[in-house]
Amino acid sequence: MTPKKWTMLILAIILASVIYLVVQYRMPEYRGPVSDHFDGVRFSNPDGVYAPRGLRNFIKWRFQDKSTAWPAQRNNLFAPVVKPRILGDGLQVTFVGHASVLLQTQGLNILTDPIWSERASPVQFSGPKRVHAPGIDFSALPPIDVVLISHNHYDQLDIPTLQRLEQQFHPLFITGLGNDTLLKKRLGPNARIVTLDWWQNHSMNKDMNILFVPANHWSKRSLFDTNKTLWGGFVIQNKAGNIYFSGDTGFGDGSIFSKIAHYGPFRLALLPIGAYEPRWFMQYSHVNPAESVEIFNILKPHYAMAIHFGTFRLGNEGIDEPVMALDEALSTARVTPQQFRILQVGQEWQVPPLENNNE
Repeated sequence: MTPKKWTMLILAIILASVIYLVVQYRMPEYRGPVSDHFDGVRFSNPDGVYAPRGLRNFIKWRFQDKSTAWPAQRNNLFAPVVKPRILGDGLQVTFVGHASVLLQTQGLNILTDPIWSERASPVQFSGPKRVHAPGIDFSALPPIDVVLISHNHYDQLDIPTLQRLEQQFHPLFITGLGNDTLLKKRLGPNARIVTLDWWQNHSMNKDMNILFVPANHWSKRSLFDTNKTLWGGFVIQNKAGNIYFSGDTGFGDGSIFSKIAHYGPFRLALLPIGAYEPRWFMQYSHVNPAESVEIFNILKPHYAMAIHFGTFRLGNEGIDEPVMALDEALSTARVTPQQFRILQVGQEWQVPPLENNNE
C-alpha cells in the first residue's frame, strides 16, 4: 500500500472513530438473565456459529479486496398504488427497497426494517448511499400498524425513519432484546415497543402472532456495543398462511432454518440475496444467493421474495450480480422464478393463497 493510501486509511479510521464517538458515544446496554446465547454482557449466535470479524479484518476487506463499482443512481420503474388496507386472507407485498417491505394482510399494515434515509449511516454526509429511491414515497404510505426491526445495524434500524413513523402513525415496534433502550431514547416515552428473545412471541390479535426467531448475524452501532443487543428474524403466524422475514443472516450449519421450518407451512418467505462478497468476510453474517435457495429448500415456502440487494452498496459484488447469481442458483436447484420472486423497487405483488401454488 502506498504512503498516500496509508494516510487515507489512517484518516478514514480517525474520522469514523470521531463520528461514532460524537454521534453515538455509548449505546444503552441490555441487562437480563444469562441464557444459552447471552452471557450477561453480550449475545452470541446459535451454537457459536459466528464471532465478529474485528477491525483488522474489516480494514483488510475495505482496502485490499477489489469491489465492483455501482451506478450513482437508478430510476425506479414502478409506481405502486398502495391500498389503505387488505382485508381478509389477501396478502399484498410491496418492495420498498433493501430489506424494507410493506406487508398487507388481515387488515394490518406491517413494515420490515424500514429505511427511507438517503444513507445507511449514523450521519447523512458519509456512508453507503441509496441508489434507488424508496419504492413508496413516505407520504403515500398507508396507516402503519406494526414495524419489525431485525437488528440494530444502520441499514435496518434507521432512527430518522422510525421517528417519522412514530410521529405519523404511532405503530407498534417489535424487535430483539436490548433495542428498546435506544428506541425509547430516540422515539420518546410514548412509543409502543415490544422486545422479544428468540422463540418468544407477541400476540397481535386472535388471528395473528409474531414470533422472533434466531439468525446467524451480529449487532453493533457504536465503538462500544458489539453484540450487546439481540438480532433475529420474524415469523408472522396468521390463519391466511405464515410469513417468514429472515432479517440479515448467514447460513451457518443450516440448523436454525430446520427449526424455523417447524412453524410452516409458509405462504411467503422474505430471503436476503445481497452483500455477500468477499465470502471470507461476509459468509458468517450474509448468505449468498445459492445459500438463500438452500434456505428456501429447507423451509419449503410456497413462495419466496428476494430482499437485501440493489439499494445500498454493502458488499463487493456489482449491483446486478445478486440477481444473476440467484437466477443461476434457482435453475440449478430446479426452483422456478415464479416460486422465488425478484421484485423491482416499487413493485407490488398479490401473493396467491396457500391452496393455489400454480401461478
